[in-house]
Amino acid sequence: MSEAIAAVVFDLDGVLVDSESVWDAARREVVARNGGRWQADATWAMMGMSSPEWSRYLHDQLGVPLKPEQINALVIAALLDQFRRRLPLLPGAVVAVRRLADRWPLGLASSANRPVIDTVLKQAGITDCFAVTVSGEEVAAGKPAPDVSHPSPTHWLWRRWSSSPSTS
Repeated sequence: MSEAIAAVVFDLDGVLVDSESVWDAARREVVARNGGRWQADATWAMMGMSSPEWSRYLHDQLGVPLKPEQINALVIAALLDQFRRRLPLLPGAVVAVRRLADRWPLGLASSANRPVIDTVLKQAGITDCFAVTVSGEEVAAGKPAPDVSHPSPTHWLWRRWSSSPSTS
């Protein structure tokens, strides 16, 4: 009988790390320090957005008078600073990743920026557990992509995985 599970794909935020409040604080800090105006629904509106999407949102909707690329860099710097002080790993996350990696190949598809993904995996000591990872900033549309013409991070993950020499 063949095994029903071929691989396991993780998300980062909310699965391995409890980071939504850290993302929110970093974005609020950038808005406040740069003359923007935080709106009551901003946190909810940005949930799941890729970095290009939320950077434009901070510029267009919250009035941050910087280029979206600058906004992105400031938010990521603030987030990584917090992660270096205290990585908010969810209880059991590292153990679960290691146990699953002993049995199946693992992938990670996240809306988080590449430096965030790499920092979390390195600090948690689980980089070596993942065969492939993909960031929402590396694809045309963030999760969940509503249009087949704009593949989601999970789609790109599988494309990378299938072309990886280690999966042949």
